[in-house]
Amino acid sequence: MNRGALRAAARREWGPLFTAVRTALAARKWRAVPLTLGAVVLTACFQAVQNQSWGLRPVQDIGFVRAMDPLWLALLRTPLSLFVPALDLPVWGALLQILLVFGIAEICIGWWRTLLISYVTTLAGTLYARVAISLGPGSGLGVKASDALIVDTGPSAAVVGLAVFVCWRLGARWTAGAVIVGMVLELVVKDNLAGKEHLAAILTALALCALAAWRDRRLQRGGPPSPPGSVVRSGSGAPPMNSSSRRRGPAQRLS
Repeated sequence: MNRGALRAAARREWGPLFTAVRTALAARKWRAVPLTLGAVVLTACFQAVQNQSWGLRPVQDIGFVRAMDPLWLALLRTPLSLFVPALDLPVWGALLQILLVFGIAEICIGWWRTLLISYVTTLAGTLYARVAISLGPGSGLGVKASDALIVDTGPSAAVVGLAVFVCWRLGARWTAGAVIVGMVLELVVKDNLAGKEHLAAILTALALCALAAWRDRRLQRGGPPSPPGSVVRSGSGAPPMNSSSRRRGPAQRLS
């Protein structure tokens, strides 16, 4: 493949995504991603507090999630668990994931959709953990009972779900596919609860993509068509964004 063809392929894959992010940052700078900046600060604060001699227990009480916990308690802690860094992983990884993936998502689909999808995909992983433990290690979908003691925190499931959703909706289908393949390979190499939770998050994100596409089709039937390649707004304070389905004709609004 020659250089011109590679450039054309890159524009098709990442053009709408790059244009949306560049336009928003050029116009509003860091004001374009208030949710992302808040999430980074909150994660850094949790990291600082839980590393203090007095801080681990308070963070555990409000943000640690385990499959052994009562369901109501896990559901109550899940929103904050996104921003509690895993104790066995470097915090810079979590901060970088949030800054990059949450930032792109906030610009492209708006802050409230970013928050909703990150919570729903994380919750899918949390609930799957309980199902996997009940299935047991004899099943391909199950895990051993001792995994109920694992502390399930950090933004990884939300990051994976957001990456798949945003890439798919903005037409970067090969990138979304690469994320999915990467998570499958991770599970093949290291079969553990975290890898299976990531797949649960991906399946949830794909279900949300299908739901959004169905809503797009309904909106198309309910109103006059727009010229191909038109730019629409996300309806949540986000900058203009090219619809992922602009190649099919009418401009569509994200759901």
